[in-house]
Formats: sequence, C-alpha cells, structure tokens
Amino acid sequence: MGSQPIDDADVTEGNAPAQQQVAKGIEAPEDNSSALVEKASTHDKDGIASNGEISPIASKSDGPLRGPNGEEYPSKEDLETLRRVKGHISPIIYTIAFIELCERFAYYGTTAVFVNFIQQPLPQGSTTGAAGTFGQPGALDKGQQASTGLVTFNSFWSYLMPLLGGYLSDTYWGKYKTIHVAIVVATFGHLILIISALPPVIKNPDASLGIFSLGLIFFGIGVGFFKANISPMIAEQYEASHPRPVVETLKSGERVIKDPILTISVIYMRYYFFINVGSLVGQISMVYAEKYVGFYLSFTLPTALFLFCPLVLIAFKNKYVRKPPTGSVIGKFFGLLGLGMKGRWSLNPVRLWKNMREPGFFERIKPSHIPESERPAWMTFDDIWVDEVRRGLKACQVFFLFPIYWLPYNQLNSNLTSQAATLVLGGVPNDVINNLDPIALLIFIPIFDKLFYPFLRKMGVNLTPIKKVTIGFLLGTLAMVVGAIIQHYIYWKSPCREISGYGYAADCKAALGFNRTDSVDERVYKPPLTVWVQTPAYVLIAFSEIFASITGLEYAFTKAPSNMRGFITGVFWFAQAFSAAIAQAFVPLSTDPLLVWLYTTVAIIAAVGGLLFHFAFRNLDKEEEALNALPNSVFKGSRNKDEDFAAVEEAQAEADRIRHAQGLDEKLGTSS
Repeated sequence: MGSQPIDDADVTEGNAPAQQQVAKGIEAPEDNSSALVEKASTHDKDGIASNGEISPIASKSDGPLRGPNGEEYPSKEDLETLRRVKGHISPIIYTIAFIELCERFAYYGTTAVFVNFIQQPLPQGSTTGAAGTFGQPGALDKGQQASTGLVTFNSFWSYLMPLLGGYLSDTYWGKYKTIHVAIVVATFGHLILIISALPPVIKNPDASLGIFSLGLIFFGIGVGFFKANISPMIAEQYEASHPRPVVETLKSGERVIKDPILTISVIYMRYYFFINVGSLVGQISMVYAEKYVGFYLSFTLPTALFLFCPLVLIAFKNKYVRKPPTGSVIGKFFGLLGLGMKGRWSLNPVRLWKNMREPGFFERIKPSHIPESERPAWMTFDDIWVDEVRRGLKACQVFFLFPIYWLPYNQLNSNLTSQAATLVLGGVPNDVINNLDPIALLIFIPIFDKLFYPFLRKMGVNLTPIKKVTIGFLLGTLAMVVGAIIQHYIYWKSPCREISGYGYAADCKAALGFNRTDSVDERVYKPPLTVWVQTPAYVLIAFSEIFASITGLEYAFTKAPSNMRGFITGVFWFAQAFSAAIAQAFVPLSTDPLLVWLYTTVAIIAAVGGLLFHFAFRNLDKEEEALNALPNSVFKGSRNKDEDFAAVEEAQAEADRIRHAQGLDEKLGTSS
C-alpha cells in the first residue's frame, strides 16, 4: 500500500473499532455529542472532572485512550507522530455524488450555451440558432457586453440563493426536504428557458430575452437551494458513524490514525470529480446540440436528466442520514454576536475589527459566564455551541477573500468563451473549449487523491487548508496572465490590425467587408492562432479549483456549527455571488480594445488577494486540529424538542475528556 490511503479492509483484524450504529430511514438527531452548560464537565490538568467524578480517560501513561466500544483514540503523542489515513467510504455516499452529477449536467449543460444564445445573431436561414459545422450558433444578437452582463447576473443570483437555502434548511426544512424544494423550483426555471428558445419565440429577440431573464430567476433559486445542502449532506453520511479519529494497525504492523477529517477531504475530492463528470458531459453534448439542432434542445435535454435527482433521492431515502433542523439558529447566532459587541461598536473600522477579535471575546459571552438570571431568553444553548460559533466565524472570515479568488474562475464561461470565438476553431464550437477545465479536473483529481496528497503525508508534509487556498490564488493569477498574453497576440496578429488598428478583433469580419452572417472561411478574418492556445489557462484554473474550491467546501463543513452547515455553506457560495457582482464592474472592459487590460487587472487583483489571504490567515492552521475536535453542542430550538438531551450530554462529556487528554483544548484560541 505504501503511501496510499487505506480502507477498513487494510486494518489488522481485531483492531478495527466497533462502528456506531446509525439509524437509517429516520430523522437522525442533529447533535450526537453535546451537553447543556449546567452539566458540561470541565477538567483540570490531571483529567479530573469538576463534578467530582474521575474521568475514565486520563493520559498515555495510564494506557491507550479507549472509547465505549473498545476503539483506541490517539494520544497527544500519536497525533504528532502517526501517519493519517482515510477510512472506508460507504457506497451510499456515491449515490449523493450521482445526484450532484445530474444537477451539474443540468446546470452546466444549460449555461454552456448562454453566451452564444445572447451574444451571437441568428444564423442565416436558421430558425433554431443552429449553424452547422463551420457556422457560429446564435439567437438574440445582443452583443458581448449583454451576454457578459446576463451570464454574470446568473452566476451572482445562483450563488446568492444558497444563503436563503441554507437558512431555510437549518431552521425549518432540513437538508433532504430543502433539496426536493430546490428541484421543483429549478425544474420550473428550466421549463421557462426552454420556452425562450423555441423557434417561434426567438424570432422576436426582445420577447425571447424577457422570457429567458424570467427563467434565470427560478433557475437560480433552485440551483442555490440545492448547492447549500447537497455538499454538507454527503459528508454527514460519513461523519454520523465516524465522529472522531481512531488508531488502527495495518497488516504491515504500522500504527496509523484513521482520520475522519482526512476522509471527508477525500469524499469532497471524489464529489468534485462527479461534479465535473456532469459538467463535462453536459457542456460538450449541449454545445453540439446547439450547433447542429438548436438552443431549445440544449435546454431540454439537461432538464430531462435533472429529473433523475428526485428519483434517486426517493429510492435511497431510508438509507440516508437525514439530520432534522433545530429551528431558530440564525437569530441566536446574530443575537450572540450582538451580545458580544455590546458597548464595543465603533465607526472606526480598524477599532471595530480589533474589538471583534480581542482575546476572550467569546469566553465572556458563554452561558456559564453569565448568571442564569441575566441570560437572554434566547440563550438555550451551552458553552460548546459558542465555541462552534467562533469556529464558524473563522470560516466566514476565510471566505471573506474568496470573491477575489473566484474572479479568474468566472472568466471561464464569459470572456474566455468570447475570446475563443476570435481564434481559429477548426469546426470546434467556441463554447466547448472551456471543457478543458473539467477534463483537466477529471485527470488530476484522481492523481491528487491517490498519489500526490498521500505522498506528501508520507513525507511528513502537512498541506493545511490555508496553504492549499493560497496556492489556489496563485494558480488563478497565472491563468489570467496567460489570458492577457493570448489576447495581446489576438490583437497583434489580427488581419484587421492594418484597417482598424491594434485592439479590434471581434468585428474583424465586418471590417473586411463581409456580413456577419456570411459563410466565410474563418482563417480570412481571424488571427493565425488555434483556439487550443487557451489550454494552459483552463488547466491552471482547474488546478486552482483542486487547491481552493474543494478545500473551501471542506472548510465550510468542518468549521460550521453542526446545526448551521447549510447557512455556512451558503456563505461559502455567496463569495462566488459577490465575486460575480464585483465582475459587473469589469463589464465595460469586456469589449475591444480593452480586453488585455481586463485580464491584466483580474490577474493583479487575484495576486494581491492571495498575498492578503496568506498573511491574514497563516496562523489559523495552528488551531486546525483543536477546532476540528470540538464536541457538538446542545442547542434547544423549536424543531428539536424531542431530542434525547441526556444521551447527547453523556456523549459530549466523553468527547470533551478525549479532547482534554489529547491536549487539544490547550491549542484552542479564545479570540474571534
């Protein structure tokens, strides 16, 4: 096996821990290891519980740390010295990944043709937008700025809605039910988009554009509700039965730590692989459907595949861990922050930031530090939930700079697609070239999963989340540098440079005296550059996604309070929405002769953002292990009144003793 991660089958018989039995087909309790503040134990340095009971878990010198089923937990020394490996990933997890594959096929298959549908004119003699092998598909003829603006709006709207979808899931519906709601709304949006592309409708571009824009509203709501909940739901399937690291022995005799955080990271890598299978197949097939049949087919086929999502969800409903909502989460979250900021608000942003990050900010607003008679009525949670909120806020702070990271990525389906149309295509549709991104991901995700990351772990290199995201920023910057260089050579080598001057290539066909709908050999009016020169830009963006995007999803899940995972995942995706809003400021640059400046500006902003990210969060990695080891909390809300809080308190006490014995509570900071 060498440096490879292992499954349970690689563990010496008798050393594998007895796994917790997870009830299937029922709404699982939201918290499996938590306690009310009045009953939560605190420990002194010898492992004595403050309630007078001797902790059954003390230190390495007293023997291995053992769980209730005989499983061995890593000691402080083990955490520092033993190699980490992944655990067994249940097949049920891959059914959720397949659901996401279908949804991403529907999303990317539909959006892949947006640029041509909006920007390009209806080809001569066509009623559907199809143009054949060497023609340019189109429909509404609204130009690059209109297409960039609407594509950017769609991205903004689709990634704004996860905030609402996450809130509704955490507070009222739960993830499983919210995903079903998302499917219904998104399907309605898909149907409206199909209507906008029917041949009788696209004869009137203005009417078609209006219907299309309405479809985007419902389409984006469904997409957002879906994205806020599908990624945390897939990780919860593993977490429910593997809540903390355990020590196991390989057949080779090597003692290793089977790490749930590492396993969740691997799950998200494979989840992202499924995403890009759907993305790749959807984009390529629908682009050819657009080119040879018409836009109505490009909108219809993704809708048909999307309908597999509810079928799979219903078929495996009784196999999924479905955590119910606790109710009233977000109000208490902001109420807690307001309590902490009482008397500390300032119009000076520097002073305000320092007040929010002062040491002890969260310690003084824990319920145990507030007399019961003075606690607000909404404070129906324990100290651990305050620690979870602090941890979740750290994730939100990390996501604060993600909009800058997404700026290069957002060029994939807008300006880089338009750039491809000005290069020699050789019969390849311009909006199929960006599939080099998912192709690169499908090639390199398994390499990173099976070879690169395990090799680093075996060599003792700890590539932490903050380091991964920093590398992602760097790679996104390099992709935009490549885009700027390509655009420069497009302008420099354009056949129209002698007529129109440097910086004019998009309308070269007209400048040479041809009608835009005339069938002319593209080599006459395009620079002698094949479209495949864009390959490095797409591959660099793909690499940046492996380091930053996948890590962001993992960070949202592992750092959010267990009953706020939908909302915190929504915050992660909101960063992309905010990035799309920022990108609207660049729309005036999305035209000749300013496109070199567009790519250069995005590259500079991404580089500065990466530097800021590194220096702002480089110390956060020191708390990574301790933050991940926090026990879940007791949270009494309007939706979980029937929860067995006594059992939850007992599990929390055990988790807290383990954490203390491992020395992880010493690594947990107190500032925000």
